[in-house]
Amino acid sequence: MSALNLGKVAVLMGGRSAEREVSLMSGSGVLQALQASGVDAHAFDPAERDLSELKREGFDRCFIALHGRYGEDGTVQGALELLGIPYTGSGVMASSIAMDKTMTKRVWLAEGLPTPRYVLVRREQLAQVVAEDLVAQLGLPLIVKPAREGSSIGVTKVTQVQQIAQALAEAAQCDADVLCEQCIVGDEVTCPVLGEGDAAQALPVIRIVAPEGNYDYQNKYFTDDTQYLVPCGLPAGEEEAIQALVVKAYQVLGCRGWGRIDVMIDAASRAPYLLEINTSPGMTGHSLVPMSARSAGISYEALCCQLLAATALDHAQEAQG
Repeated sequence: MSALNLGKVAVLMGGRSAEREVSLMSGSGVLQALQASGVDAHAFDPAERDLSELKREGFDRCFIALHGRYGEDGTVQGALELLGIPYTGSGVMASSIAMDKTMTKRVWLAEGLPTPRYVLVRREQLAQVVAEDLVAQLGLPLIVKPAREGSSIGVTKVTQVQQIAQALAEAAQCDADVLCEQCIVGDEVTCPVLGEGDAAQALPVIRIVAPEGNYDYQNKYFTDDTQYLVPCGLPAGEEEAIQALVVKAYQVLGCRGWGRIDVMIDAASRAPYLLEINTSPGMTGHSLVPMSARSAGISYEALCCQLLAATALDHAQEAQG
């Protein structure tokens, strides 16, 4: 599909989530790449304009460069379904499940896929949590994070029992559901997936080496101290095994278009554990999907155009009928 028949394209960026700043960086990069490729692309910030204007202004498709709530969680996807405007990435159900780390884990576990042990704590239950019980179930260190945020927002790595109450309180400020998770110590990797169903394919695995092992919001987006190794340098066979695992994890959630799955490899057993999936990954200068794609010979511009050409609706057939 050439740029000429992709029509008028809205790059959805900004939005109302805690990741607005990152989304604006992602969207600016995508917009520039699409325009440079000859696409009639325009910036559109749902925090500043009503989505109904997309229909009124004759947009043919949307590139979703929103991150977090109201962009990656099925809400925007649902609105675009109602408007009949095809969009990049996963549909309503897959987006909604993938945004919720607990629901994602439940699906993966039901399908026999490995993910760290966890305990879900509701905001109204915080006062009843016994820190020692959490440690007995999950061990130390353990990870505390909001169930529905991204970009490492509200995440704490707990190394002592007395840190748990503060970590829970911080995560609960971001979300009513707090996920407490077994901490897998070892190599941190991430792997993008492109496509849909049986045609889904993994891109090269990236190994992440962050300062003092702390891959937080600052080290993700605003420093150059984190190392991203691609080729990843993992032992023979491990990269292929992780690629097969992430494709399965992507498929069982019903994802399409693209996604990026984060994995921890246990240092002792070398067993991989699925952490979470991003269905609207970052496209900033520090982002990992473009980096992995580049190592596979796909330029940033080509990646943007490929994703845009794959825009779809959950209910396109019904709409045509």
